[in-house]
Amino acid sequence: MITLFSALSVKKALDDVLLHAFEKKHAVEVDVTFDPTTLLVEKIRDGAKPDVVIAVSSAFAGLTPAGAITPDSRVVLAKSGIGIATAPELDSPDIGTVDTLRTALTSARSVAYSRSGASGIHFARLIQDLGVADEVNARATIVEKGFTALAVTDGRADLAVQQISELKFVPQARIVGPLPDGAQHYSELSIALGCAAPPEAADLLRFLSGPEAKVAYRDAGLVTDDSSRARG
Repeated sequence: MITLFSALSVKKALDDVLLHAFEKKHAVEVDVTFDPTTLLVEKIRDGAKPDVVIAVSSAFAGLTPAGAITPDSRVVLAKSGIGIATAPELDSPDIGTVDTLRTALTSARSVAYSRSGASGIHFARLIQDLGVADEVNARATIVEKGFTALAVTDGRADLAVQQISELKFVPQARIVGPLPDGAQHYSELSIALGCAAPPEAADLLRFLSGPEAKVAYRDAGLVTDDSSRARG
């Protein structure tokens, strides 16, 4: 049994393709916990010791001094950009520029976002910079964790903001598009071994950073760079 802590951004790729393929090839079960990076870090600081961690790259700097991961094992997997989704029966707003994005956000009955994930943290800062935070937040649907696009499919919100790979996990929602230049933010995702990981965990790391995995990440809406590799 390998324990894996993973950010939500890669959940679709792991659930749809990669974990099943790895378990079939190596005959090893993977026990995975999906959460926003901030919550994964909290669990690790509270004493959890996963064998493998996938998280926003910046989080590893805080985990290394605590002895939670093996820094030399860290590999960059992909980047995830932020997008907007809506319900299939609603018209897609124009979000092609920062100005039209501002109009779309303030015209929506409610905008769903999560304050615990990387996309939500960026979005909260973005609407402050756009000068519309009070107006948007007065009607916002705040999702504690999980997939914000569920809020447009069940009618709680008109628009959902999250990383595109996470929006894709709710196929009933329609992705309007990515945030425009000037509003976009990419989160880099890395994978690393826990400090007491068994040998099988290294096999999982190699598989999840290999060619088959990169195809699955791209299919799930992530951006990959085959030459990207971190050095600790």
